[in-house]
Amino acid sequence: MDVTRRSLIQILSAAPAVAEAEAQAAHEHAAPAAAAAKSAVYKRKVFDERQWRTVRVLCDLIIPADERSGSATAAGVPEFIDDWLDFRRTEDGNDLLLSQVLGGVMWVDSESQRLFGRAFAAAAPAQQAQILDRVAWPAKAAPEDHRWVEWFNHFRDLTVSGFFSSKVGVADLPYLGNRAVAEWKGCDPKVWAVIEERMKNGYKGVGGEVKPWEG
Repeated sequence: MDVTRRSLIQILSAAPAVAEAEAQAAHEHAAPAAAAAKSAVYKRKVFDERQWRTVRVLCDLIIPADERSGSATAAGVPEFIDDWLDFRRTEDGNDLLLSQVLGGVMWVDSESQRLFGRAFAAAAPAQQAQILDRVAWPAKAAPEDHRWVEWFNHFRDLTVSGFFSSKVGVADLPYLGNRAVAEWKGCDPKVWAVIEERMKNGYKGVGGEVKPWEG
């Protein structure tokens, strides 16, 4: 499940309504999540202790620490997801999204217990990868794993949304913000070449498909 930071940005940009809606809501939830991440004791709203350990491991498998920045847990992503699921439960008036996320979290844990005799959070990295590789690539997934593919796509969207709406994630981009530049040299030729290629031929990624532009 070798996904680079650049690939994660592409996944987020290609994801349809789910990631877009979550990214829009991330701004108001990013601050509480960041504050919670720094707090000595975060008061969870939806996850129990075992689920919380699993969620933290999952988040860091999706976005581990690297030479540029910290991991998803360092950015407060598990707190973001916990807060977001509680918010959606209240706003939607039902537990549908919460049930979907909890179901997948418990599935990876039960699969790890079944296959390796230990909880997912306590499994070896190779064992964790063995389970996640079954659902991380939709085109390669077995029919019996398809429902968990949908869950993992959604959980990955939540993780990416939480990370790149945090201070750690914004710094990782890096985002310069509203700053004046002495000279605008235009788009990097290498970046523009990729944009033109995708405009011409379209793009198909984990999150969805973008059709070629016409005209």
